[in-house]
Amino acid sequence: MRPTKQIYENYTPEDFLVWKTLFNRQMKNLENKVSNEFILSLENVGFKADLIPDFTEVNQKLNNYTGWQLITVPNISEADEFFTFLSQKKFTSTCWLRTLQQLDYLEEPDMFHDVFGHTPLLSNTSYSLFFEAMGKLAVKYINEKEIILKLQRLYWFTIEFGLINEDNQIKVFGAGIISSKEETENAIGNKSIKTDFNLAKIMKHDFRTDVLQNEYFVIDSFEQLSESLKQFEKELEEVFLIH
Repeated sequence: MRPTKQIYENYTPEDFLVWKTLFNRQMKNLENKVSNEFILSLENVGFKADLIPDFTEVNQKLNNYTGWQLITVPNISEADEFFTFLSQKKFTSTCWLRTLQQLDYLEEPDMFHDVFGHTPLLSNTSYSLFFEAMGKLAVKYINEKEIILKLQRLYWFTIEFGLINEDNQIKVFGAGIISSKEETENAIGNKSIKTDFNLAKIMKHDFRTDVLQNEYFVIDSFEQLSESLKQFEKELEEVFLIH
């Protein structure tokens, strides 16, 4: 059974080796490819190769920066629970790690994806404001399946697989890319499509969770995400007032 809370002393030597191996591999792989904001945020939370992050310590640091917290869950949360937690500035994270035999591929997110990929940028004010706003909007329309689907697509192509233009260079900021060697190479390489951020297109864009992405959307800033979400909310309010 997957753990529902982090008990640090339960981590095995293999767990520490898995974290260290993945951390070192991805830090090398992300050189000159990942957003500067991620590197700064990684320093904020103090992650290191030799230590699996302690959620209590991570939460203390996040609280000092943005007020966000990690909430431990055994598996992927359902949409209503996930978005509700986001609206409360809480990010659902697993606390178990893949095995050495699963280093290159894992069907569902583990702690390395959730913590290394997602958590650092929660210390970034602009990024976390967008995250929180998405959660609040989803909770407001939680019974409207089509709206929730659109927000899930927005989450997928930004928080999970987003790219950002920094000083005329396309860099990675999505956690699904940051935590995956293959996805990083695919996202930055010449074989994938890079499209300027377009909210309307994203919300109509289906995605698959079991393959490398073939199209990525490029933002100019995290503030751009927040502004686009405000516009979407304004349009929703007009529609629901009319109806």
